[in-house]
Amino acid sequence: MDFTELFVDIDDFWKKFQPIYQKHLLQDRKIQRKRKNKLSMSEIMTILIAFQISGYRNFKAYYHFLRKNHRSEFPALLSYERFVRLMPRAAVPLFAYLQFCGMDRATGISFVDSTALKVCHNKRINRHRVFEGIAQIGKTTMGWFYGFKLHLVINEVGGLLACRLTAGNVDDREPVEAMTQGIFGKLFGDKGYISRTLFEKLFQRGLKLVTHIRTNMKSHLMEWEEKILLRKRSLIETVNDTLKNVCMIEHSRHRSPTNFLVHLISGLIAYTRLPKKPSIHRDRSEWQNELLALGA
Repeated sequence: MDFTELFVDIDDFWKKFQPIYQKHLLQDRKIQRKRKNKLSMSEIMTILIAFQISGYRNFKAYYHFLRKNHRSEFPALLSYERFVRLMPRAAVPLFAYLQFCGMDRATGISFVDSTALKVCHNKRINRHRVFEGIAQIGKTTMGWFYGFKLHLVINEVGGLLACRLTAGNVDDREPVEAMTQGIFGKLFGDKGYISRTLFEKLFQRGLKLVTHIRTNMKSHLMEWEEKILLRKRSLIETVNDTLKNVCMIEHSRHRSPTNFLVHLISGLIAYTRLPKKPSIHRDRSEWQNELLALGA
């Protein structure tokens, strides 16, 4: 694996963000260590992000692989135990990097969905202690689970526009208004997002929420373009699948809530850096031809 491009990009960001971050810590009157760590924050972030797309399912095995085969790229690698203790320090820099360097631009076509992040098997819910009081029991179309929900908004080329993490029992519609600030055009979601109140709030600021209707609801007119894009809402489900199976944001081996967040954010960043993302491969002329054919 070539770490150079990833490290350079992260290091450029960290050089700009570090003074702001340290100033904020000083304002909070937190004690600052004068002795620098041998492993820089840029290196820590690079290792965490690269792990998510390395193919390894276990971070300890991946870290030992780095120590054995990539000493030239990371000459100051620490022991595994020490690195794990340093991981929480990367949470804020990783989140800032995701927000400023990982998010895509709104294009006028957006998709919203949530996916469950299980933290343990259902049979072990009563014995689970790591996320006690934080994770909650929720339900999706796939059944009950214990953990969190990751709410995403993407554009038609698979780029992340917004994300929120909530407990598993939070309604899908609750974080949508805050997530979609600055997003315009049309937002496509499943029937779980049906809400007149939410529709009106979004519509007032230039965002139209488009969903299918339930069987007990009156039918309403819908543009041909909206019908086509609503059928392509599975795009965001493919993104969720990529996040779980390629970027490995879901597993039951977490031993710390903070390190759970670190791995989650690292996985989201790793997704934004994938060379090929799930997308709708159509240009405007092709859309117009399809709309004309359907209209005929």
